[in-house]
Amino acid sequence: MITDLELIEARARLSAEEQISLEDLESKEWLESLEYVLRTAGRDRVVALVEALERYAYKHGVMLPYKLRTPYINTIPADHEPPYPGDLELEQRIANILRWNTIAIVQQANKKAEGIGGHIATYASIAELMEVGFNHFFRGPDAGMDRDLVFYQGHMSPGIYARSFLEGRFSEDDLAKFRRDLTPGPGRVVTSYPHPWLMPDYWEFPTVSMGLGPLQAIYQARFMRYLEDRGLKPRSDAKVWAFLGDGEQDEVETLGALRVAATEELDNLIFVINANLQRLDGPVRGNSKVIQELESVYRGNGWNVIKVVWGSAWDELLAKDTEGVLLERFEQLVDGESQRYAAYGAKELREKFFNTPQLKAMIEGYTDEELEILTLSRGGHDKKKVYAAYKAATEHRGSPTVIIARTVKGYGLGPTAQAKNVAHQVKKLTLEDLREARDFLGIPVSDEDLEKTPFYHPGPDSPEVQYMLERRKALGGLIPERRVKAAPLNTPDASFFEEFYAGSGGREISTTMAFVRMLTKLVRHPEVGKFIVPIVPDEARTFGMEGVISSVGIYSPKGQLYEPVDAGTVTVYRESKSGQLLQEGINEAGAMASFIAAGTAYAHYGIPTIPFYIYYSMFGLQRVGDLAWAAADQRTKGFLLGATAGRTTLNGEGLQHEDGHSHVQALPIPNLLAYDPAFAYELAVILEDGMRRMYKEGEDIFYYLTLMNENYPQPPMPEPREQTREGILKGLYLFKKSELKRPKARVQLLGSGTILNEVIKAAEVLEGYGVAADVWSVTSYKALYYDAIETARRNRLNPQGIASATGKAASPTAKPEKPYAAQMLDPTEGPIIAASDYMKALPDLISGYLERPIHSLGTDGFGRSDTREALRDFFEVDAKYISAAALSALKDEGKLSAKAVSEAFKKLGIETDREAPHKR
Repeated sequence: MITDLELIEARARLSAEEQISLEDLESKEWLESLEYVLRTAGRDRVVALVEALERYAYKHGVMLPYKLRTPYINTIPADHEPPYPGDLELEQRIANILRWNTIAIVQQANKKAEGIGGHIATYASIAELMEVGFNHFFRGPDAGMDRDLVFYQGHMSPGIYARSFLEGRFSEDDLAKFRRDLTPGPGRVVTSYPHPWLMPDYWEFPTVSMGLGPLQAIYQARFMRYLEDRGLKPRSDAKVWAFLGDGEQDEVETLGALRVAATEELDNLIFVINANLQRLDGPVRGNSKVIQELESVYRGNGWNVIKVVWGSAWDELLAKDTEGVLLERFEQLVDGESQRYAAYGAKELREKFFNTPQLKAMIEGYTDEELEILTLSRGGHDKKKVYAAYKAATEHRGSPTVIIARTVKGYGLGPTAQAKNVAHQVKKLTLEDLREARDFLGIPVSDEDLEKTPFYHPGPDSPEVQYMLERRKALGGLIPERRVKAAPLNTPDASFFEEFYAGSGGREISTTMAFVRMLTKLVRHPEVGKFIVPIVPDEARTFGMEGVISSVGIYSPKGQLYEPVDAGTVTVYRESKSGQLLQEGINEAGAMASFIAAGTAYAHYGIPTIPFYIYYSMFGLQRVGDLAWAAADQRTKGFLLGATAGRTTLNGEGLQHEDGHSHVQALPIPNLLAYDPAFAYELAVILEDGMRRMYKEGEDIFYYLTLMNENYPQPPMPEPREQTREGILKGLYLFKKSELKRPKARVQLLGSGTILNEVIKAAEVLEGYGVAADVWSVTSYKALYYDAIETARRNRLNPQGIASATGKAASPTAKPEKPYAAQMLDPTEGPIIAASDYMKALPDLISGYLERPIHSLGTDGFGRSDTREALRDFFEVDAKYISAAALSALKDEGKLSAKAVSEAFKKLGIETDREAPHKR
């Protein structure tokens, strides 16, 4: 048998010519063999063979170069494109009409209100990408569970309105109110960007805060699979489509979850990147090629990548390129150069692109008109190329797909906007631009009417409109449409939470632990249990949720392919294809996107899932605040639970982990209700009422609740319960009235969350000084604040009394209405001292609405790592500082002498000369 060494030596003895001849023969035999397999067994078999060869080579020490980039041409060759199923000419006519009406919407708006804004260049670049989808792929709401979810690129919203106008959904009066949400008169609200809050029957997803659309799309696709694997939704072929900008890929949120989509094999997810090579100020990658860069990123993250680079006008040249000179020139291109060809046309292309003798020979005989076509012939504007890509994407299995389509920003908009750096900011076109756009788009508008930029509608019975409507009917109805169809849930009533109203019987537990017990009970509820979606970002054990993991399981589309190390224990780490808990890893943004997906399933699928997302409170609203706004905009329902909350309750973790401001950050979001419950019964009341309001009565609200990790006895709910319940929900109730006989003075102590325990201790301290202290629990300063500003507004707008606003006769002596906080506190006696584990700004919110001021104690400043006692002393929110604040306020009112208060300070150990906590 001849050895490998002998073979190598024999080959080395061949002459140079013989070696070349042998290599040519080897290459020919390998390629012919591969061609045979391709022709007889197809591409999948070729892939399998190449992979087998690669494994063999690697096993024998041959390291093949790993390439994430393919040549700068279309992924799908022209001879592999399927037949186009539609009327190309008619569809192009429709796209051009939509382009014109997009111009008209924005141009008219800015003539009526200078600077109102709007964007036309984005839709001009994406029209064909959208129209192929609308006419052949996007399934509408009448397709049932097969309906697709579409995330529209935010800046192209006028183009979507233009389509709805042709479909008969919008009138000219509607379009005339673009970006004029508050303008009176005929017409509906037509918002600047996709905003479900303002257009609740139209838009589904807010996308213009760039980066949040792609992130949410990934988790929507994942949640679709979750619903199917848990049996809550029938299996379907529904897709999630997300249309994104190439500049948007710079956002970390855009690319941050790509691995999740690939790992979970989300082949129901399709990204379409509108690569018009420009962002807001100029080229996305002027010195390189963004399409090639993105191909590497997505391919490296396990995505199926389809590039749509060149239009059909290039097919002939590519077929003639037997020597590869055109391919080589494509590789030399940078995006800044490509932008110039689209902006300056045939002359620039002839002189600078076809810049070698071989390239010049390829276009010999080409007219300027033919070269002009080449400058704009990009794949994203070629419906045949786009259709081939979409069809391949929808048929692909095993991984998500990204289609990267090369387009021209401002396509067809004339010399001012087309491919120019200013394209994104152009709101008005000059007469010359309008004339060129009209002629390029073939719109029958006279020169005399150009200045008005009128809308163009070919008529409801026109071939264009009839074609659009027929195609949408075949695909399941008109979109976008937000259709809420979830039936009300019979949510648990107060009796379900009775054990939590009764207290812990002297046993010390935290409110976090109380919540986990409530959650464990809720998932077993016969009606709502299956709809509960617990979400946690790799902190379940921190929050004491091991039991939840073992009982309901962690969702994994692959099930559990291993035996966990803690198998056989009661807290086994159990993954399951039908698991109920979403364990998102160290990924707060992803967990928030899952919260949004679960909290909007009632609208997208008619399935009223109830998300409970529990996390470190410091890494919630502070970290994903923009996603919280997106949740609010799309009418998400559910509970955000900021655990280990407060600046002084998470001892030992230090500056970064201690939250004293999340309740302040919850203030700006109008439909987010924020509560800081101190006791289990308060939490139970809020959960019961919240589920009823959201899932039984259909209110578009969601909740932020803070939970503590400090253990203390949970008291029973004070009687009368109904009165206490009302106060908990409104934000304030009397927890305990002082029983001190014949006191020297009286104070009102307000406490929130775990600091309520310090307030209770302070009340006992003050009684030692002869001061009666009534203790109030403040469950929600935000609720009190909103009630106060609403009451103040009613009083301000009704000078003759509130009764006049209802049409009743107002009394001449009618007094202004009082907010709830004032109704509770104004009749009381003595100074009001409020202490919480949050910034002083929180209780200060209601101070101006009472007859006397609130003296606020809070935790302004950086956190520290130490014991709770030390932290509360540092921030001056412990019992002694609460007592000192009360005594000082009584001194100011003349109820106590300065000497007596000074002596009390010494006894209490108050440091009067140390610097304020927020400066330390």
